[in-house]
Amino acid sequence: MSDTTALFIVSEAGYWGEECVEPLTTLSEAGVDVTVATPTGAQPVVDERSVAPDEVGEEMSQKVLEVHENDDRLADPVPIATVDATDYDAVVFPGGHGTQWDINQDRHARQALLSAVAGEKGKALVVCHAVGILAFTREADGRYLVEDREVTGFPNEWEEGIVDENDLLPDGRKLPYWIEDEVTAVGGAWDAELDQETSVTVDGDLITARGPESSAAAAETLIDELGIEA
Repeated sequence: MSDTTALFIVSEAGYWGEECVEPLTTLSEAGVDVTVATPTGAQPVVDERSVAPDEVGEEMSQKVLEVHENDDRLADPVPIATVDATDYDAVVFPGGHGTQWDINQDRHARQALLSAVAGEKGKALVVCHAVGILAFTREADGRYLVEDREVTGFPNEWEEGIVDENDLLPDGRKLPYWIEDEVTAVGGAWDAELDQETSVTVDGDLITARGPESSAAAAETLIDELGIEA
C-alpha cells in the first residue's frame, strides 16, 4: 500500500462515467487515498449517455452505475473551495461535456490545476472535455499554463459527430466552446493522435487523455508518474 493521495474534481453538470470510474478504481486498487470534490459539494451527476448500454456497452454501463451509486466518496464530496490541492500528490479532472459549464469555469478548480502542475510537488491528470480548463488557467505572470505544452484531448473531429449544426448536444444544451479550438488558441501544442486507439500525453507534471477509451491507460500512466509500484 502507498501513502499517496489524490484529489478528484468532478462535475455536477455531467461527468462521463468511464473517465471518472476507471481512474478512481485503478488508483484506489493501487492504494491511493482518494478525496472527491465538486464545485458546491453536491453529489456529482453522471452523464446519462455514459451509462447507456447502447452507447458504452452493458459491462461498462454496469461498472459505472455500481461505482456511482455505491462509492461513498462520490456520494459525499467536499466543496472545491474547502480543499488545498497542495495537500495532494495528484489532482484528477474526469471529463464529460458537463465540465464545460462548471469545472472548467471554476476558479478554485483552476487553482488546483495550477498548484498541481506549476507548484513544487504534485501532478495533474486531465481527461477529455476537462482539458478545456487549460484554456482558462493562467500562471502568476499571466502566461497560460498550457502554452507550449504538449497535450491531447477531445478533438473537434469527434465533437462534429455529437452536436448538430447549431452546436446543440443530444440533451438540448448548446455547446459553449470546442475544447481543441480553445486550448490551441492559447498556445497548447495539440495532438489528439487520431490514428491511435488511445491517446495519453505527458508533459512535465501535466498528463492529458483524449477520451473514455484512454481513461484506463491514463490512470496507469499517472500511477507510473507517481512512482507507485504494483
